[in-house]
Amino acid sequence: MSNEPEKKRERAMVVFAHPDDAEFGSAGTVAKWASEGVEVTYVVATDGSKGSSDPDVTPDHLSELRFAEQRDAARVLGVAHVEFLGFEDGLLLPSIELRKAITAAIRRYRPDTVIVPNPVRSFELNAFAQHPDHLACGEAALAAIYPCARDRLTFPELLREGLEPHAVTEVLVVGTNAPDFWVDVTETIETKVRALKAHDSQVGGRPVEDFVPERAKRVAEGHDMEYAEAFKRLTI
Repeated sequence: MSNEPEKKRERAMVVFAHPDDAEFGSAGTVAKWASEGVEVTYVVATDGSKGSSDPDVTPDHLSELRFAEQRDAARVLGVAHVEFLGFEDGLLLPSIELRKAITAAIRRYRPDTVIVPNPVRSFELNAFAQHPDHLACGEAALAAIYPCARDRLTFPELLREGLEPHAVTEVLVVGTNAPDFWVDVTETIETKVRALKAHDSQVGGRPVEDFVPERAKRVAEGHDMEYAEAFKRLTI
């Protein structure tokens, strides 16, 4: 088990499938880091065009709405940059195209730490945490981190765009059933709630202010903190 290391982060990135995924999984951590001066970048893989049961909404309108909500949530948290890769929601694959797009973002923003979704399906976790887009995004993100972003001869066309190789040194995997790294988000849990509420198309009418702290309190049990977010930590 480990908590926050003394290691100084200057830049961090969160790679995720849909607008609102990052807020559910790591917004408390992101708000904490941003308040400490870490430059945080969001990379959103899909266009968010499928997340509605409203028969009157169109995919284009929903995508536009969810992009705006994601930008609003990022402002609440202090996120410096938001990139939308624009792959189709619900049909994401761990393709070379997705891997290349994430590699380009890593080389562009040069994060020390990257938060990624869990790429491994487990029957011990609920289906909500294992949307196929989440799994695909996690697999592509890990492949982009190592070896693609680091290796000069991978995607040489990125060099022609001025995107030099970059080595990420720490990866935090969200949504696993075997976390070994807990971040104390007691001081930022209310900020996490406010950021989630920005995603009104997804959480409107739901008691976010109740179930989000309750979940974070359960995660913190046994770790000398009131509220926490948990990850599997990998060092490279």
